[in-house]
Amino acid sequence: MAKLRQFFNISYCRYYSIQQAKKKLPIISCKRPEYNHFEGQTYSKFEGIKLASSGWLHPKSKTDHFTIYYNANKKEEKDEYKKSFEEIGVCKELREVMFAKGFQLPTRIQAKAIPAVLEGYNTTITAETGCGKTLAYLLPIFQHILEWKPHLSEEFNSPLAVVLTPSRELASQIGEVAESIAHSLNINVSTLIGGHTKRKMLNPPIEYTDVLVTTVGAYSKLVTTGILKIHNVHHVVLDEADSLLDDTFVGKVGHLLKKFGIHYKVQVQTPPVGCQLTLVSATMPHELPESVNSFVDPQSLRTITTSSIHKLLPHVPQKFIRLGKAQKPTELLKLVQADVNCKRPVMIFSNKTATCDFVSMFLNENNVECININGQMQVSIKEGKFELFKNGLVNVISCTDIASRGLDTTRTKHIINYDFPLYTSDYIHRCGRTGRMGSDENCMVTNFVAWPREIQLVQKIETSVRKNTDLPNVNANIRRQIEDRITRMAGFGK
Repeated sequence: MAKLRQFFNISYCRYYSIQQAKKKLPIISCKRPEYNHFEGQTYSKFEGIKLASSGWLHPKSKTDHFTIYYNANKKEEKDEYKKSFEEIGVCKELREVMFAKGFQLPTRIQAKAIPAVLEGYNTTITAETGCGKTLAYLLPIFQHILEWKPHLSEEFNSPLAVVLTPSRELASQIGEVAESIAHSLNINVSTLIGGHTKRKMLNPPIEYTDVLVTTVGAYSKLVTTGILKIHNVHHVVLDEADSLLDDTFVGKVGHLLKKFGIHYKVQVQTPPVGCQLTLVSATMPHELPESVNSFVDPQSLRTITTSSIHKLLPHVPQKFIRLGKAQKPTELLKLVQADVNCKRPVMIFSNKTATCDFVSMFLNENNVECININGQMQVSIKEGKFELFKNGLVNVISCTDIASRGLDTTRTKHIINYDFPLYTSDYIHRCGRTGRMGSDENCMVTNFVAWPREIQLVQKIETSVRKNTDLPNVNANIRRQIEDRITRMAGFGK
């Protein structure tokens, strides 16, 4: 009898909490209301979590959908990080530049990261997309250069700081940001991207450079040939570090960074001694690859992060639609035509180049102007395409994951994942192209979910939101090429 009474008490308390929660708007709103999820709602460990996507492997589930509106359980960080640029140690010259650009206060990640970099610590900066991570490392680097430069003799092709990126597009964008700050200061910024490396090797550039923003491939070649000197480099930044430490780049990055002699902690002085490392990304492995040990002591890295890391965007609705492969083009056209009519800039992501090209051709054939960009394009064709979208000359762009990392797309109001990504980190980066600092309100994400592997990832994402936990396996893509090959051999992938 006591056990029966306890069971009814627990059932009543759970029923009461659900009824109280339902007075608020749902965090997850489903096609079938019985699967809605509300703030404060919990689940019995005996009954398990009922997912709206639980039956999506069945063919009859097509057209089912649910929307995640925001993480209502997200706790705001304390206001103690709401400090002024002066309070966190930014010098007068840089404060004046920031004020002229309309930045009155640093963002939360800037307030936490800038002092650590200024003090000479090797730093890992990990924070949600679009929160100002680029300025979090550029400002302290510029401040160091302003202090050092009057006491150093200038040398051709011998920068004081190097920012390495995985893509040309990101290097160009960071270069623009750096140049806009350095414009009124006595600091020279250069941007070096691949595509013309052989020409530079035959006709080496001769220029004074304080800050060099470049891709790993182009920089590595010019350092190896001795065209670019590294003995004066006192700052090295890996932007999108999780990508640069992935299997694709880590061998070349490790070989390159061994040459810099990165210190445990740089003693900030004039003239400077030693080299300082900064790793920056929206997603970062909890444990760095062993290869990192070859160029930096992991114990020397100070980790700067926020409470929103590895979570869904808090204020951007994200809709998940279960579709069959044949239904995707029709649904895409309907959504994009609505975006065009409302003048809503939209980015459409695909997993493969062939699909990216198809999306672009399909939309253009249906009188929707669309450009596309992917990693297999020749540099001459790709150059300038993203700028057309960024500058508002075109409102629809079809792309692969080459456009998902780091690119500042504050005008993007709608993300459509025509192919749902196979890795959580890719999903975070794609969604991060909208809802950024400076973006307009009413941004949104729409996901087409068709294949079994995609459904499994959606179920994990939905579970994490219902449990109010971090997104699962954010950095489980270190060996993605091997995993994909095994999956295809098993007949499970697409």
